[in-house]
Amino acid sequence: MTDALNRTHPPVPHLVVSDAKAAIAFYIKAFQAEEAFRMTSPDGSQVVHARLLINGGPIMLADDCSEWNNGQARHPLALGATPVAIHVQVADVDAAFARAVAAGATALMPPADMFWGDRYGKLRDPFGHEWSLATTKSTPSWAEMEKALKDLFSTSSGCASS
Repeated sequence: MTDALNRTHPPVPHLVVSDAKAAIAFYIKAFQAEEAFRMTSPDGSQVVHARLLINGGPIMLADDCSEWNNGQARHPLALGATPVAIHVQVADVDAAFARAVAAGATALMPPADMFWGDRYGKLRDPFGHEWSLATTKSTPSWAEMEKALKDLFSTSSGCASS
């Protein structure tokens, strides 16, 4: 029998934010998140750890606090960028995207039909984290996707390497 304390889980994003209380409120409004729990500092000023559920999937978050993490985990606004996007499959990407923008997200790429079969868009939340939202509209074959990708690269230079 597996010890309940040692069970395995799929990877869970753990977001560091500049204002966790505001981030929780934003994620509830923008992504219809459910707050599972919140632990605060004894004076209630900092969120030490919170867990949200978006479409049933967990997201953990906490306030940026260098005293807790030896300055190793910083929020994207402090860093000036993020290399990660959190992806969420939704029933209606256009409605979900509009709801997130209305809640304060910045549109980076409005939803559009993509060659891999999704209607897909990207945005940045007010705390600097990037999100991609998608609704699957079709399931093209691997050969169809390879051809579409080849066609795409024949009309652009692709990604510049750094």
